[in-house]
Amino acid sequence: MEKRWVIQQEADQDKVLCLMQELGVDRIIANLLAQRGIYTFDEAKSFFRPQLSDLHSPFLMKDMDKAVERVLLAMKNNERILIYGDYDVDGTTSVALVYTVLKKFFDFIDYYVPDRYSEGYGISKKGIDYAEENKISLVIALDCGIKAIDKIEYANSKNIDFIICDHHTADDELPDACAVLDPKRDDCQYPCKYLSGCGVGFKLLQGIFMSLEKDMTPLYECLDLVAVSIASDIVPIIGENRVLAFYGLKQLNENPRHGLKTIIDISGAEGNLSVNDIVFKIGPRINAAGRIQSGNHAVQLLIAQSDEVAKLIGDNINNMNENRKELDHSITDEALDRIARSKDLLSRKSTVLYDSNWHKGVIGIVASRMIETYYRPTVILTESNGYATGSARSVEGFDLYAAISSCSDLLENFGGHKYAAGLTLKIENIAAFKERFEQYVCENITENQLIPQIKVDAVIKLSEINDKFYRILSQFEPFGPQNMNPVFVSEQVVDYGYSRPVGKNKEHLKVAVVDDIREGGMKTGIAFSKGHFFTKIANGTAFDLCYNLQENEYMGKREVQLMVKDIKI
Repeated sequence: MEKRWVIQQEADQDKVLCLMQELGVDRIIANLLAQRGIYTFDEAKSFFRPQLSDLHSPFLMKDMDKAVERVLLAMKNNERILIYGDYDVDGTTSVALVYTVLKKFFDFIDYYVPDRYSEGYGISKKGIDYAEENKISLVIALDCGIKAIDKIEYANSKNIDFIICDHHTADDELPDACAVLDPKRDDCQYPCKYLSGCGVGFKLLQGIFMSLEKDMTPLYECLDLVAVSIASDIVPIIGENRVLAFYGLKQLNENPRHGLKTIIDISGAEGNLSVNDIVFKIGPRINAAGRIQSGNHAVQLLIAQSDEVAKLIGDNINNMNENRKELDHSITDEALDRIARSKDLLSRKSTVLYDSNWHKGVIGIVASRMIETYYRPTVILTESNGYATGSARSVEGFDLYAAISSCSDLLENFGGHKYAAGLTLKIENIAAFKERFEQYVCENITENQLIPQIKVDAVIKLSEINDKFYRILSQFEPFGPQNMNPVFVSEQVVDYGYSRPVGKNKEHLKVAVVDDIREGGMKTGIAFSKGHFFTKIANGTAFDLCYNLQENEYMGKREVQLMVKDIKI
């Protein structure tokens, strides 16, 4: 699939020059910082050296005082508290975090994860009934609840109080809970609008610890959970999230909890773990529990008190993940075949597919995989409890949530973000939804948004890449949304004579290139799935190279290599 290279405009050159002088860095590094809104020495210091003291006061969040007061009252009166969370990575890490921390100094606490299949996403009547049956008077809902107006009414009728800790987009009307913590509330002035659900749970705990004047160390020791939620939920890793992710990764690498250590070992992750390792190796395995069986397994893993218990649960979850892989690949193949055989589906600017036999636990993954082939807003639906339920994914720049909102009269419920959402509707409304959704997409999407793009941070010479450059660049980590691993383009490079196809079927390309033979600076790298370019470059034809940088270690020797993203002749 052809991709557009979108090269970012250079930042204000006066500010870049000031940064170069203040920090003693080269033009490229200074420009990368300025592109990220970093213009002064102090801002650069906070960026490169995050401090836990940089965290905002939790009481800047709307309703935090009410939430903390209600929890402290429950603890004082020995009320039973239920920690309730969604079944995905963000939800289960949230439950594990709040349960683990509160359990250290409060005994009357339990947790609950709704079943994806019998209860669906969010707060359920079954969960509220569970609370009533177990004489629970306070429920802390994590990573869900911002739209649960009728469910909170139901809980209120049973004298069960709710504290909602959510990070999804709020409607004009909020649930009548005793506290609603959500930085995306219109009336919330909290500085960091993009916390994960687990991040909001962390802020509640921070507020409780501050009110009790407790040492924060036990809370900070749980930041490995927060880092896993931040990476897996794809929230911006800037500001407060950067601090939480930085120290969470530090905890994950130096002293992870038993459950996460087990998943790290099972996944085969090696070396210093990064956000990418969480996204591709740790998160999917935790998610598999809720997709295939129950999110309870994930919580049990994350709160395990020994390596032995964690290993037992972890092996089971890994088996679920293998099952998940088989399901999502087979359903993806089926969905792709359905589009390929339909002129109507091929001609559309959106994808909406329904099959009652598709596994509900993997349709979100399938939606993402579909976009790899047909780059357009996608909704994958299956049948659950007599309704069509689905997951939706978007493309760069297109507001999926707004598109789904425009069809709200056809839906039973929906929720999510600009780029990912979930929805439920009557089966008889699928055809109407499909046409209405397509109409909205046609009227609001641009042609460029239908072509996958690669955002390029800077055009540089290969000779500008040296050890000092990479050493500073590596301190930009942790990478993630709004602070992505910088992408570079080097123009008119040529094969140095050592490039070659590699892999079992010669499907990959090992490159050895220069862009100015007089300056030297030959660089090596790997271009996955680009072995077919070898015959085009082997004769000395100049080409443009788009890449990230990564340190590679081989036989005890370390070198910076190019991780090629795209090639243009």
